[in-house]
Amino acid sequence: MGNAQVIELAHRSQVNVYRCLPVAFVRGQGPYLYDADGNRYLDFFSGLAVTGLGQGHPRLVEAICEQAKRLLHVSNVFHTEPAARLAERLSVLFGDGKVFLSNSGAEANEAAIKLARLWGHRAGGGRFEIVTAANSFHGRTLATLAATGQEQYRRGFEPAMPGFRVVPFNDLPALAAAVGPQTVAVMLEPIQGEGGVVAPHPDYLQEVRVLCDRQALLLILDEIQTGMGRTGKMFAYQHSAINPDIVTLAKSLAGGLPIGATIAHSRIAAVFEPGSHGSTFGGNPVACAAALAVLDVLNEEGLVDNAARLGEYMLERLRQIARQCPAVVEVRGKGLLIGIALDRPARPVVEHCLKERLVTNATAETVLRLLPPLIVEREEADLALNIIERALRGLN
Repeated sequence: MGNAQVIELAHRSQVNVYRCLPVAFVRGQGPYLYDADGNRYLDFFSGLAVTGLGQGHPRLVEAICEQAKRLLHVSNVFHTEPAARLAERLSVLFGDGKVFLSNSGAEANEAAIKLARLWGHRAGGGRFEIVTAANSFHGRTLATLAATGQEQYRRGFEPAMPGFRVVPFNDLPALAAAVGPQTVAVMLEPIQGEGGVVAPHPDYLQEVRVLCDRQALLLILDEIQTGMGRTGKMFAYQHSAINPDIVTLAKSLAGGLPIGATIAHSRIAAVFEPGSHGSTFGGNPVACAAALAVLDVLNEEGLVDNAARLGEYMLERLRQIARQCPAVVEVRGKGLLIGIALDRPARPVVEHCLKERLVTNATAETVLRLLPPLIVEREEADLALNIIERALRGLN
């Protein structure tokens, strides 16, 4: 089938919850995608920060195929080597961590919320409330919607689950004022991805860590979009030289297969006992084998350093371009998580880029978001930047 046939079939049979662009992709290689009509696109969206190794990386494909031949799935009442090895690798990266494996970012955050509440009941004097940030995004389940600081996502699904308090992001006095006798945790994104690639001031996370320590609060960091090397370090919180109590991962962890991970310090994770939580597909052997391959490739091919170097280059180029484009309000980001804030909706820029065979994304309505795979090279970055420059100049 061609693009038109696939699109017609999808509209006829799928629930209409996505604002799909008129393209149907059928295959990919490296940083490129190919549609059903044979056109090639440079992918600077990475399936929403998922395909960090691009498409068809040979080591990732080999790991998936070899594991699929051996074992697809068993219940979590048994052990598997891929899940055990992945948990050990993540625990070492985090430091003194225990890992719960799930299938998505929302599930990873659900586990973090449940763990914080259970810790509050068992060791925290019965506290349960979690403070989150305005403009945040933590998922689409009922609990993670309640934690999300954007009313648009909760509209129509009220009443919201109680136990969350939302304060302005990057405002330590507001956060401190929101802490009350029932507060058990603070839950933040190191950089707000869905909120428009919004980073706090350099000392904010350090100040939040001090506040949490002073008030005996858990610090939960949602690294679902920022983690796994995207910002130029394995975890974005490492830019602030702090350690959270709980961190959540998903998206690019398995390079394109569904996975989520909640990692907590051992003293906190100890309140989870048999029956406290679970997941039928969490720790799936194939997904875990893929995640192990991703970790190997990130380390051995220097992709985290590449994200730092190339991200700095792209941010500088984009800031030069912005000086010639009045519609650009700000260029911001870290590593290969980049936002171009406009004074108008960003969707027309996304559509212009797509016509020139560059895949990008609009978030927070007015922000053009770039999430290239970590394998991207300078030549491909320049190609994308030239297309983006033409799109931005066309707005004037």
